[in-house]
Order: sequence, then C-alpha cells, then structure tokens
Amino acid sequence: MQFGIFTVGDVTTDPTTGHTPTEHERIKATVAIAQKAEEVGLDVIAFGQHHNPPFTASSPTTTMAYVAALTERILLSTSTTLITTTDPVRIAEDYAQLQHLADGRMDLMLGRGNTGPVYPWFGKDIRQGIELAVENYALLHQLWRDDVVNWQGKHRTPLQGFTATPRPLDGVPPFVWHGSIRSPEIAEQAAYYGDGFFSNHIFWPSSHTAQMVGLYRRRFEHYGHGKAHQAIVGLGGQAFIAKNSQDAVNQFRPYFDNAPVYGHGPSLEEFVEATPLNVGSPQQVIEKTLGFREYAGDYQRQLWLMDHAGLPLKTVLEQLDLLGEEVVPVLRKEFAALRPADVPDAPTHQSLVAAAGGGRDSTVPAPADAVTGQSPVPEGARA
Repeated sequence: MQFGIFTVGDVTTDPTTGHTPTEHERIKATVAIAQKAEEVGLDVIAFGQHHNPPFTASSPTTTMAYVAALTERILLSTSTTLITTTDPVRIAEDYAQLQHLADGRMDLMLGRGNTGPVYPWFGKDIRQGIELAVENYALLHQLWRDDVVNWQGKHRTPLQGFTATPRPLDGVPPFVWHGSIRSPEIAEQAAYYGDGFFSNHIFWPSSHTAQMVGLYRRRFEHYGHGKAHQAIVGLGGQAFIAKNSQDAVNQFRPYFDNAPVYGHGPSLEEFVEATPLNVGSPQQVIEKTLGFREYAGDYQRQLWLMDHAGLPLKTVLEQLDLLGEEVVPVLRKEFAALRPADVPDAPTHQSLVAAAGGGRDSTVPAPADAVTGQSPVPEGARA
C-alpha cells in the first residue's frame, strides 16, 4: 500500500502570526515539503492544479519535473490534473515528457476541479463538465496508446494523422487515477477503463464515500477487470498530529477556525466526528485511518493533506516527521496483515511494464519531412 501527501498550493494567512507567505515562498515551501516527504519514507506526493488566487499550483508538471530532479525514490502524482479544461493533447505530451524525465516515477489523477469559473477562463462550459471529462479522457487514452490518431469529437477540433510526442516511456502510458467526490459518472469511467478511482473524501461522511467506492468496485468487476475487492482505490484524508491529543487540538484549532475552506462553520470536534479529518496523537491517527477500510474495503493509496490553512513550513515539516516515523510504519504493517493475498498493489511504472511483457522503445520515426509534410524522395528516384 502507498502512503503519501497531497498539496493544493494555497496561499493562506497564518492566523496565529498574521503572516501571509508570498507566492515565491509558497512555491519553494512546496518543494521543501516534497523533499521532506521522501526523507521520512513516504511513497507519494501529489500536486494540485488551480488557476486562481489564493493558489500557486497552476503548473504541476513544472513543479513535478523540478522535484523529480531533487529526489530519488518518491512517486510524483497530481491532485488533480484538470481533464475538463486542459486540452488532452497538452496533457498527453506534458505528462509523457515528465514520465521520461522522472524515469517512470510518476502517475496522475484526473479530476474536474472545484472552481466553477475555471471553465470559462479556458473557453469551456461548466454545464458540460461530465461530457468534457468523458470525451477528453477517451482522447487522452487513445493518444497514449495509438502512434497515429485520427479523432473527432464534440468539444475540440478534430485530429488527422496526429502523433503525440514524446511517446510514453517504454511504450507504457502513465497510470491514471480518476478523482471524484460526488460524481458517479466518474466512478463509472474509472471502472470502464480499469483505472484507479480516488475518493478525496476530506469533506464528506463515510456513508457517501462507501457508496461511491462501492459503485466503482461493482462496475470494475462488471467490465471484467477483476473481482470487486481487487479494484484500485485511493482515499484522501487530513491530519494534524501531536504527541498528545489535546496539544494537537489546541495547536490546530486556530487554523481550522479560520481556514477558508471550512472555517466559521461546524466546530473542529464536529468536523472530526463527521469526516476523515484526524486531529490527535499518532495512535489516534492510526486508528481512524485503519477504520477507513471498514467502509472502503482494501485499498491501495492513502494520501493526507498536511500543508493547508496557513500552517507554517516549520510546522508542516514537523508533521511529516511524525507521520513518517510514528504513523505510516504502523499502518504499513497493519494494512498488510489485513489485506487478502489476491488484492493487488498500487500500479507503478515497473509493474505496468512487467504486465506488458517488458518495455520497448516507443520512439516514432517521422513518416514524412518535418517541414513540408512530404515523404522523402527515395534514393533511386533522385535526378
């Protein structure tokens, strides 16, 4: 099972000091957090994509490529890549390029995002959000698998004889997770392709998450990808950890109470009771996380949001020490002991290459002159 963190790159004022980081500080802090995540033994870090203040995460591939150069082991992912408003040709080429630069140490999560105005900013209609997600992924899926693509759809111009470059590393496309909180159509999409389904259920009760994950599992089996309990599931979560549970509550409360996403609403205690938010000692975080299995089944990826709500970098790095040293090692052991032998691990580039019977050079030579588009004249035909 993979354990890691995700970040959305928010720029939020620290309510205890009044300090608001600059965009530069926040971007550099994200890199430091990624390096720390690898240092403490986490498996994954996922980077968000937003195109509006107060976020700095407009270009996850840029950040991921930079982090790939500074790390050696940690898997890089997204949280999420906006499949509705990012052109699928751009996604195909950007993430294949990243796949090569990171030597396969990456995957991505696709989602529709949670900012309505992003649709018109990129020339799209939010009322077509599901249609866009379905059509754009169908094209992306084809672009990574067919060397030459002829395609026509509803929401973008057609493609004739198009080859996305570079081709996927070893001839194997990056693994895709489909992220959704509330849309059964996306669970269906993930099941249809046999891809992963990620439920970032940080604001939702367990009963809702159980319904979404259950639908995905049933449809995964329906489409012949394996048994329902073998489907590839990821879950989101939030945690704030201290050695003593009351210290955790006292330290986190001002951040919770003033956070743009959930401040000035239900109390911290109510939110902890109703959602996956976990504020307490390492043992409390362990016990609550193990409880996710009761309604989601055996799953493959657990990510936590740790660097939000204005928490200073020093505090986030301390949180990662506790997560990596006291929480994740216990969860690895406990989840491994509970998981049936026929439940697969989370896919990686290496496992996908092995399943394909080995890697291959996926380079596509130009079929014609790159400037004129005409085929070269054979040697024997030259005057």
